[in-house]
Amino acid sequence: MRITCVGGGPAGLYFALLMKKADPARVVRVLERNRAGDTFGWGVVLSDQTVDALREADAETADEISDAFNHWDDIAVHIGGRRIVSGGHGFCGIGRKKLLNILQARCEQLGVELAYETDVADDAGLDADLIIAADGLNSRLRQKYAATYQPDIDLRRCRFVWLGTTKLFDAFTFDFQRTEWGWFQAHAYRFDATHSTFIVEAPEEVWRAAGLEGMGKEESIAFCEKLFARVLDGHQLISNASHLRGSAQWIRFPRVVCKTWVHRNERGAPVVLMGDAAHTAHFSIGSGSKLALEDAIALARDIDKHGGDLEAALADYQASRSIEVLRIQNAARNSTEWFENVERHARLAPEQFAYSLLTRSQRISHENLRLRDAGYVGEFERWLAAQSGLDAQLPPMFTPYRLRGLTLKNRVVVSPMAQYSCVDGLPADYHLAHLGARALGGAGLVFAEMSCVSPDARITPGCPGLWSDAQGAAWQRIVGFIHANSSAKVAMQLGHAGPKGSTCVPWSGGEDRPLASGNWPLMAASEQQYIEGVSQVARAMTRADMDRVREDFVSAARRAADAGFDWLELHCAHGYLLSGFISPLTNRRDDPYGGVLANRLRYPLEVFHALREVWPEDRPMSVRISAHDWVAGGTTPEDAVAIAAAFKAAGADLIDVSSGQVSKAQKPIYGRMWQTPFAESIRNRVGIATMAVGAISEADHVNSIIASGRADLCAIARPHLANPAWTLTEAARIGYAGPVGLEWPRQYLSGKSQLEREFERQRADSVAAAEQANKALGV
Repeated sequence: MRITCVGGGPAGLYFALLMKKADPARVVRVLERNRAGDTFGWGVVLSDQTVDALREADAETADEISDAFNHWDDIAVHIGGRRIVSGGHGFCGIGRKKLLNILQARCEQLGVELAYETDVADDAGLDADLIIAADGLNSRLRQKYAATYQPDIDLRRCRFVWLGTTKLFDAFTFDFQRTEWGWFQAHAYRFDATHSTFIVEAPEEVWRAAGLEGMGKEESIAFCEKLFARVLDGHQLISNASHLRGSAQWIRFPRVVCKTWVHRNERGAPVVLMGDAAHTAHFSIGSGSKLALEDAIALARDIDKHGGDLEAALADYQASRSIEVLRIQNAARNSTEWFENVERHARLAPEQFAYSLLTRSQRISHENLRLRDAGYVGEFERWLAAQSGLDAQLPPMFTPYRLRGLTLKNRVVVSPMAQYSCVDGLPADYHLAHLGARALGGAGLVFAEMSCVSPDARITPGCPGLWSDAQGAAWQRIVGFIHANSSAKVAMQLGHAGPKGSTCVPWSGGEDRPLASGNWPLMAASEQQYIEGVSQVARAMTRADMDRVREDFVSAARRAADAGFDWLELHCAHGYLLSGFISPLTNRRDDPYGGVLANRLRYPLEVFHALREVWPEDRPMSVRISAHDWVAGGTTPEDAVAIAAAFKAAGADLIDVSSGQVSKAQKPIYGRMWQTPFAESIRNRVGIATMAVGAISEADHVNSIIASGRADLCAIARPHLANPAWTLTEAARIGYAGPVGLEWPRQYLSGKSQLEREFERQRADSVAAAEQANKALGV
């Protein structure tokens, strides 16, 4: 096999040496446009996991790299004159030039042909069976075959400059400095015996306001030295980018994603993307060199696995690496956005700010952080509990939470989940059993499903209501049971289905499908049809309709108060009536209730004001909103901040932050805790409490969200359908026995110790298995 690697960075060199090592008969060449000693980076960061993979792939190279490493476990966060340290993070730093020299020498030792100052404009003159396009971020081969690779390049918000210093940092250091123009941050780490990398970053608008765009190279370096003088401790900053002038050294990070990684050229040879040519991940989560080396290992492994079947090897390479890289890029996106919004996070106390930084990517959770540094997490838990007036160390999810005159025992909420099990809107024994079981299961707050303010406000004939005194009495029975038999609080969510009403119960006719008979007329902000060609057409509301519906909400709220509900929520999400006024996709009115966002909010705010007037002053009120319609032209996360601010000004105590379901054209991006960033943005920009929802399924998720200040409460839906005692179960799983924030019904106490012992045994087995695996690896 004849292999040509275009690009002499870590990807091209490492793949070349692995191919030559596996079969010395192969003809392997590396073509690099720069000279052998040229490099424009400073240090490279590799995780312990990557080092293990290097050792397995080629122990000799790994040993040389390891000998040159500077290893650290600590991350130090400097902000507001404080230094907060967390350990156990396991990273290694090495100079980029030193890494390349090691790889170059190993290539030469194995017989790889290295050709420097060889500029490959395209692959037309390359006679090879396999061409590796490892020609970097601005890959010309990727550009030539862009129709195949379909690259998506996103330039991020911040400007950054890659510098060095002789200050030797003893931890991976983040330093944050507030200026009159906004926040600057430094990412610094030692990579050899004499130097550290020092990256300075700021949002572009801050960078411009500070005048850096017009500064020369030396002037901008002096600016950074003065700004970070305390952490630099008298050391200078150094640039090795002699080829760049002035502000050109400050760049915006380009996030690269390619849909396809393999193209066959005119000769039939595969041209395969590798390293930065295929993908990038922001430097705040790990270096491109780490991903490049892992690409090389993966393709070499797949070629070895499939023998002479190159087609199968390339298919495996693209499938496995694209999935793994996407996972890392998702985490990198979270990290990137965190650093783009330091202004938002800096409103947190230094303790919570540092915790938020450590968990920003969502790859490090609360319990993972505890494994790394139990002392740090213990101190943080004590600090967080103290914010609630407690002198104790306990998981964040079990800290109490107070709004107005109401105190919740913990931060777990049972989401309002439609059950479609009422007759004429009347909740009966099913709802008593359903909601009662979940109240006994340990959650701090239990929501009744969206209850409708009139018969024509229902989604389906099976939906509950609060338009009659009989329904009020039925709810009072359920609330009374919960209060008498648990310490949980109970919330009512009021809503109006609007254009999504008069549909079948999902299991008998299909979700969102109109009834075969017995339909009732529908209203909406504007005339519309939720499912085009299928749903009933809803007419546009008149002012008289709006008055009637507002009074229906008020009557229902009075009944909810009389029934003893502790909390009231107004449903303004998911394309229902009030949500339909807010979204530009569904509000096309040309009167004072349509047009700009302030007008679209006018009627939902009118309803909210009316409810706040009749709802008891000492009981909280929240609003559920759709923070993102996931459709071009719809509500955006930026709109959601303005929506939340308007409801805060109207007297809302908390925003229940969901998204979507406004249009069938939506294209959400799902994942763990996928809607939590919307809750975090609203909480820390608007200054109002939020409830996070969406794929929150473990105690670890809840602890991480609450501890990092992303939300104040976490609403758990599907897990509570599977397990009414989700909170009690998760407490046992993480080894928390209470009593603060956790109450087992006395009737169930005999099962508590058995459950705790079982999870304790599972944790011990996991530790033993990990120790055995480490012993086998010699770790």
